[in-house]
Amino acid sequence: MIVLLDTSTPICYLSLVDGDQRYDYQWQADRTLARDLLAFVRDRLADHRANWTDVAAIGVCKGPGSFTGLRIGLTVMNTIADDRGLPIVGEMGEDWREKALARLGAGESDRIVMPEYGAEARVTQPRK
Repeated sequence: MIVLLDTSTPICYLSLVDGDQRYDYQWQADRTLARDLLAFVRDRLADHRANWTDVAAIGVCKGPGSFTGLRIGLTVMNTIADDRGLPIVGEMGEDWREKALARLGAGESDRIVMPEYGAEARVTQPRK
């Protein structure tokens, strides 16, 4: 099973690829992404009688998009990939899923995926 995840917007997009089958899900995560992301992916895997031990690779949308959404999604997926020794690739664009699957199929791995926010971060200055 391959997990494809996009957390660049308030809607979290997840695809599970099992052989030639691809199952697409979405979830209006908004401000619950950090709290509920792992449960969302776990439950979707369970829908297919699978769990994290059945995951062979991970593909992520690395941006552009929400600073917080990308930070959370990429941190979680990078950590799982590192812990389990899984290949992980990050891609951008409308066809990021297809590009990620092609790279994973070719045996590639980024080892760690860094976000591409699409603009410089705007850091709020402290009031004091």
